[in-house]
Amino acid sequence: MVKQERAARTRRLLLQAAAEVFVQEGYARASLSTISGRAGVSNGALHFHFETKNLLAEAVEQCAAVTLRRIAATAEDAPGSALQCLVDATHQLMTGLQQDVVVRAGFELCDASGRRGDGLDLRREWQDWVEKMLAEAERRGDLAEGVTAADAATAVVTSTVGFEMLGSRDRAWVARETVSRFWELLLPRLSDPGVLGKLSARGTDSGESAQL
Repeated sequence: MVKQERAARTRRLLLQAAAEVFVQEGYARASLSTISGRAGVSNGALHFHFETKNLLAEAVEQCAAVTLRRIAATAEDAPGSALQCLVDATHQLMTGLQQDVVVRAGFELCDASGRRGDGLDLRREWQDWVEKMLAEAERRGDLAEGVTAADAATAVVTSTVGFEMLGSRDRAWVARETVSRFWELLLPRLSDPGVLGKLSARGTDSGESAQL
């Protein structure tokens, strides 16, 4: 049991260190020796867990995907409309990008140069989930007249992925105020008037209600 716990701890250290190095230096420039040094483990220990840099990157992506899927599932399980679910998940994702380097690295690895094979595409996963939520909002009649789920998804996906990409250089793009302002501007155009008053652009976990 002690050996297993030590191995699990080493793996966590390596994933954290790899994420930090991938974000700071980029995948192509990141070296395994830099990652092992950052983690405080030997090169041999790194190769025991991950034979190649690509496998290490895939593991980082998998960890980020777990967080993304947990955010989506938590939002879906909460009471409220599909639109509020989408707002809440957006806030949680941007907080994750701001505070968790593994999540940030997982997204940035989507377009990393020098990769072999097909890694996870977290931006695509996010797009698919956004489209799912907006299709549900359309089915329930929660979208404004003349607004389709497809058109709404285009606006939401391009904006939120833009925040994610810009946020890698300037955290203000993934700050709660930025995301709240985005939803304050978009929700009145997106939502049926009967639904709009029930929505919080700041997210239902903020303890504040939006005045839309």
